[in-house]
Amino acid sequence: MDLRFGDSKPTDEERAAVDALLGPPGSAWEGADDRTDTDLRWARGGREARERRDLLLPGLHAVNDRVGWISEGALDYLCRRLTVPPAEAYGVATFYAMFAVRPRPAKVLHVCTDLACASRGATGLRAELERHLGPAGTPVGGGAADGGDTGAASTSAGGLVWQPSPCLGLCERAPAALLVQAGAPAGTATAQNPPARPYATAVVAPATADALVRAAAEPLAAPAEPGAASAVPQAGQPGLTLLRRVGVVDPYSLDDYRAHGGYTALRRAFGLGPAGVIREVTDSGLVGRGGAAFPTGRKWQATAAQPAHPHYLVCNADESEPGTFKDRVVMEGDPYSLIEAMTIAGYAVGAHRGFLYLRGEYPRALRLLQHAIDRARARGLLGDDILGQGYAFDIEIRRGAGAYICGEETALFNSIEGYRGEPRSKPPFPVEQGLFGKPTAENNVETLINVLPILTGGAQAYAATGTAGSTGPKLFCVSGNVGRPGIYELPFGATLGELLDLAEAPDTVRAILLGGAAGGFVRPDERDIPLTFEGTRAAGTTLGSGVVLVLDDTVELPRMLLRIAEFFRDESCGQCVPCRVGTVRQEEALHRIAERPGAAAAGDIALLREVGRAMKDASICGLGQTAWNAVESAIDRLGVYDTAHETAHDPAHETESAL
Repeated sequence: MDLRFGDSKPTDEERAAVDALLGPPGSAWEGADDRTDTDLRWARGGREARERRDLLLPGLHAVNDRVGWISEGALDYLCRRLTVPPAEAYGVATFYAMFAVRPRPAKVLHVCTDLACASRGATGLRAELERHLGPAGTPVGGGAADGGDTGAASTSAGGLVWQPSPCLGLCERAPAALLVQAGAPAGTATAQNPPARPYATAVVAPATADALVRAAAEPLAAPAEPGAASAVPQAGQPGLTLLRRVGVVDPYSLDDYRAHGGYTALRRAFGLGPAGVIREVTDSGLVGRGGAAFPTGRKWQATAAQPAHPHYLVCNADESEPGTFKDRVVMEGDPYSLIEAMTIAGYAVGAHRGFLYLRGEYPRALRLLQHAIDRARARGLLGDDILGQGYAFDIEIRRGAGAYICGEETALFNSIEGYRGEPRSKPPFPVEQGLFGKPTAENNVETLINVLPILTGGAQAYAATGTAGSTGPKLFCVSGNVGRPGIYELPFGATLGELLDLAEAPDTVRAILLGGAAGGFVRPDERDIPLTFEGTRAAGTTLGSGVVLVLDDTVELPRMLLRIAEFFRDESCGQCVPCRVGTVRQEEALHRIAERPGAAAAGDIALLREVGRAMKDASICGLGQTAWNAVESAIDRLGVYDTAHETAHDPAHETESAL
C-alpha cells in the first residue's frame, strides 16, 4: 500500500456502500464518473474533506459490512473521498480484528475462545469445528473455497470462514459464537433492485458444534435470542437500582421507560443547573466503574471549567475485558437510561455533542440504542431544544471493530478521529485536550447510569449505600463454573462469598479471577474479601470492572494463563517497546514452563517477574501495565507452578538469573 492513490477501482457495490455514508462524490478528484471534470491536479474541498477524517472508521465498516472485506479499490475510493493517504487508511483497516483486507467469504463465524468460554468447553468446541469445517481461517464453500478468482464479487458471493475470537461479551451463555453475514443494509432494497443478500448477524450461545455447522450451511436468519433479563438472575426483584427496569420495561418503548421513572433525573438536572448537577455527583462520591475509580464529579468539573470550546462527551461502551458483559446487558435491557444519562452528563460539562463508542461485537445493542436515539430525538429529548430548556445536545454512535486497546480513553479518541487506536501520552489529559483536541469527559456505561439515582434520590441517599470509599451499588459479571451466571447488583461492601453464594458457585472452586484478564486471582478460601475498591486493594488484588470468573477443578490453570498471555500479545497495539516485546516474552516463557514444569521452569518464572516489572513500570498505558497481573497472582497466590514457584522465590536464584 502506497501513500499515493493507485489505479484500483471499486466495484459498484463498494462504491454504493461508501456513497451511502458520504453522499455522492462532488468531483473527479473524489472519484465521480464525470467526463467533464477529469483534471485531478486540483482538489476541490480538500480541507473540508480532511475535516471528515473521523468518518474513516464508519466508511471501513460500510464496505466491510456490505462486501465482507475491504479491497484495495474500495480503500482507494474511500481515501479519495476523505483525502486520506491510502497507507494511513491501510494502517487503520489492519488495526482492527473485525476487518479483512484480503478476500474472504460473506459469512464469518467468530467463535469465542477466551476465559469464560474456555472454562465452559470452548477448546472442545474448537476441535469439533476443525473436524467439521476445517482449520480456522480456511474458507468453506463459495468462490474463495472453490479456488475461483480473487475479485470482490466472487470471493464474497458465498461460503463461510470461521475464526477464533477474543471475548464476545456473552459470558453468561458460554461458549458463544457470533455469525456475521455481509450484505446490503436494511432499507436499501427495492422491488426493482433487490439485494443478493442482506446484512445480518446471529448469536449462537450456548454454542455446540452441530448448531454452528447448521448455521454455517443455512441462509442466515437471526434466531430468537433471549432477552437481556435472562442475563440478570435478580431481574424483577425489589431493591434493585441500576437493573430495576431490565426485564420490566420494553426496551423499545420510550413511553414504557417514562412510565417507570424515565427522564425524571433529566428534569431535575435542568432545575439544578450544570454546576448543581456536578455538585450532586461530587457529593455522592461516585467514582468511575471501569476500573480506574477516578471521581466522576472531579472529571466533570475539570471539563466544564475549560475555556476552550466545543466540549465533548464520550461514552465508552467498548467493554472488551474478558469476562465483562454488564454494559451490554444494560444497553440491551434499558437503553433509554443511557441516553438520558449521557444527556445529563453533556449538560453538566457544557457539551452539545456526544459520542457513544460501542463494541463492534454488540449488534443487538446497536439496534436498540439507535432506535432509542431516534425516538428520543423525535420526542424532543435530543436535538436543538431539549424539553424546551434551550439546551442542544445530540448523540452519535460509533462502532468499534475489535480492538481491546480502544477501551483506553485516548486510544478510543484516536479511533473515533480516524486514526489507529493507539493511546496518547499524558499530559495533556482528556479534560484539557481530548477528542478532536478539545476538552472531553469520558465515562463508561455503568458510571453514567449511576447518575440517574443520584439526581432522583439525592447525593446523600446515594452515598448512604456502600462504604465511605466506594459509594452506591455495583454491577458484577459472574461467569465460569457457576450455577447461575449473569449480572448481579450488590451494594459496595458485600463480600465475595455472598456473591458466590448468589451465583451458586460449587464446592469444587479452585480459583476466582477478579477484574478479568487485567485483574488477579484469589483463592476459594478468601470469601471474606469485601467487594470495594479499597477492600480489594487491601487484599492485594483488584476489583477492576467487576469481573468475577469462577474456575473449578476441571479447568487447567496453566492453560488459562497461556490464554491470558496470548490475549495480551494479540491485543497490544505495539506502540511502546515494553508492552510490544514484553507480552511476547511472557507468552514464550509460559509455553516453555508448560513443556517442562517443575524445578526446570524456575528460570523462566524469574524471567517472567523481570519482564512483568518492566511492563508495569514502563508501558505507556494500562494494557502493558496490567498484562502480568493475573499471571503473577496465579504464581504467588495460587502456587500454580508449585515446585518452580518455590525455587524462583530463592533470592540467590533471582540474583543469578538477573546476572
